[in-house]
Amino acid sequence: MSLLEEVVLDLERHSAEKGWDSGPSLYALVRSAELRRAEPGIADQLPADADALVPVEQERLPDGASIEEALAGIAWPDTVDGCVLVIERVVLPSDVEADIPDDQAAAAEFVGSHPAREEVRMVVGVLRDGTRHAALRMRSHDTEDEVLRGPDLVPGLPDALVATLEPDEPGAPRNG
Repeated sequence: MSLLEEVVLDLERHSAEKGWDSGPSLYALVRSAELRRAEPGIADQLPADADALVPVEQERLPDGASIEEALAGIAWPDTVDGCVLVIERVVLPSDVEADIPDDQAAAAEFVGSHPAREEVRMVVGVLRDGTRHAALRMRSHDTEDEVLRGPDLVPGLPDALVATLEPDEPGAPRNG
């Protein structure tokens, strides 16, 4: 199992312990060695493996902004090797998508009351090199052995996360 898969699955289990109906959580992934250098006071709490990815929870994402808008405003420093987003959503089967109204309020009502809706928790992680992994838990199948896992479970979101790790302009230094 890769280091990214381990972190994604650990954060999925952590989120499951907290329960459902939580707001989105964003984590920076920093190598243990880098955290030891930057924060020597917490060195004894960090994994011994210098390459281990340590999730560092970030401040709450802005209220009222879509996830895409919130992510578009994030730029990580070079010391961040990746990031993970934990988010809950209500989804519908793809054959119902064409029936969703265009009006945002009507769409929310349609999705929220549709009998085929499914509440899901998605934990999506990416690294600077483009590596990605996700875990998806359905509320109706809320057991660890039924968590779906894989790199391509959540289309689009990994690309938005990878964009937060890239400089705003090609060749520009990263800042954060």
